Amino acid sequence: MTDADGGEGVSTRSARSTTGGGDARSVTGEGVSTRFARSTTGEGDARSTTGEGVSTRFARSTTEAGPERARYRRILAFASRQLVQLWWFELFLPRIGLAGVSERSRTRRLQVLARRFHDLAVELGGLMIKVGQFLSSRLDVLPPEITDELAGLQDEVPAVPFAEIRALAESELGAPLSQVYAWFDEVPVAAASLGQAHRARLSAPDALDSGLGQVIVKVQRPGIDRIVATDLAALRKVGGWLKRVRAVSSRVDAPALVEEFANTSLEEIDYLHEAASAERFAEDFADDDGIRTPAVVWARSTRRVLTLEDVTAIKISDTDALRAAGIDPSAVADAFARAMFDQVFAHGFVHADPHPGNVFVEPVPGGGFRLTFIDFGMMAEVPATLRGGLRSLVIAIATRDGRAMIEAARSIGVLMPTTETAELERALTALFDRFGGMGFGQLKDVDPREFQDFADQFGHVMRSLPFQLPERLLLLIRAVSLTSGMCSALDPDFNVWDAVEPYATQLLGEESAGMVQDLAKQAASSAGILWRMPGRIDSLLTRVDEGAVSFDTSRLERRLDRLEHVARRIASGVLFAALLVGGAILLAPAPPLGIVLMCVSALPLLHAAFARPPR
Repeated sequence: MTDADGGEGVSTRSARSTTGGGDARSVTGEGVSTRFARSTTGEGDARSTTGEGVSTRFARSTTEAGPERARYRRILAFASRQLVQLWWFELFLPRIGLAGVSERSRTRRLQVLARRFHDLAVELGGLMIKVGQFLSSRLDVLPPEITDELAGLQDEVPAVPFAEIRALAESELGAPLSQVYAWFDEVPVAAASLGQAHRARLSAPDALDSGLGQVIVKVQRPGIDRIVATDLAALRKVGGWLKRVRAVSSRVDAPALVEEFANTSLEEIDYLHEAASAERFAEDFADDDGIRTPAVVWARSTRRVLTLEDVTAIKISDTDALRAAGIDPSAVADAFARAMFDQVFAHGFVHADPHPGNVFVEPVPGGGFRLTFIDFGMMAEVPATLRGGLRSLVIAIATRDGRAMIEAARSIGVLMPTTETAELERALTALFDRFGGMGFGQLKDVDPREFQDFADQFGHVMRSLPFQLPERLLLLIRAVSLTSGMCSALDPDFNVWDAVEPYATQLLGEESAGMVQDLAKQAASSAGILWRMPGRIDSLLTRVDEGAVSFDTSRLERRLDRLEHVARRIASGVLFAALLVGGAILLAPAPPLGIVLMCVSALPLLHAAFARPPR
């Protein structure tokens, strides 16, 4: 099994031992947590999964001289040049009336930027590769010239010499590879920014204990901790710069996004954390025969080395191989979309890196197929509040309700709560009326002039509204972007609305049921009030007849007195101004009268300034 991030996913089965072979596994009570605790105090260089050891080294590494400092400066130099160019073309030229120059050169400039970043990321490796991979997945907001240029970053990572990989693996496992494995392939099956993967065969005792034979061994790149530290320090600096750019800071909290990316990166270089995430993922799909994950060999796994079952199958993007195996790519697209939407709406735990290298299609004997997910280092947690907002958003899209969609965007945090949205609601209504329900294949057939007309009519609305990107949505947006792009590649006629429809129908049914319950409760409450109302009215009328009802108007009277006092002070102020101006005008033709008026004006001035309000 291979992936673009240097290896494989993690099994979601915690069992180290099984009595049967093949795919048999057991989920024991000991589980990941016990092995987690044991790994933090055991032999080798394994450290606490909280990242304490990592963060300490990170803080120290950014102050050390040498290659790390040169790397840090090079990243900042690249970012500063691009920010200066952005300021010149996107802010300065439009202000002096040269917006046309900026518009005409934008595509070429972005292509050059993407090419330069591609070259920089390939040369430096580390987190720069991960940044490029994230940008290449933004098919929804970036033009194809940029995403195509950066897409190669998913495969163009040079492998580490095997001697360095052997030294690190033997240090982590505490024994020579020849003793741990019966066979170990020196040529990696995948090399990525943070690690690389090798095929191997377990030793006879381990094979008997785990029930596995062929495995994949995922090994971190030596020195990756220092590289990650340097890259995060540089990204934090760039995030601070972007915070000072109003066009960026009004829409996104760049430092918070960098911290989100940092947390994810630290988790990715801890293979024990990846194993725990895989365990949870497997439990979510334990009852789904259409989803498979590889088994982990816990006895041969540490924070830097991960040994797991080899589940290599057909790469999900290999449509020729799928057809040769008798599998319809469009059926794969539907199953893949369904699996991803289940993660978002049903489980709240989402594989955030489902690119083609991390998803396999395995033919099933007798017909059909199942999806195999690997590499659980990057997962998106969807809290209950966010899941509720996403549910509302899906319902709004399904019912084509622009106002409900705006409210859902507010609850998710994409739109500021105080934003005036009347124009946006009108734009969404027009969008639903014209393009609602169309798939990507159908949108390609729409006359480009229609898109241009829509952009001319409502483009200013989208640009002026204070949209923002909450940091918790970063990984989720990546997962959705990759899912959309993959499904469209498998099936050009793929319609995302068809994939969402079952969830929207279910959510609408749940909302309707909840609404009925709420109406029933409200009806019961109203009936109780109506039942008690005649008696309460009769009691009130009796008290009125007996003269027992009184009204306290003292607070109202005090407020009226204060209003009257304010009115008098205002009148005094107006009178002061009239006397002062009149005296100034008469001062030249009739000096005595002018002086008298100006002196008398002091009386209303004193009243306006010092009159005490009533108690």
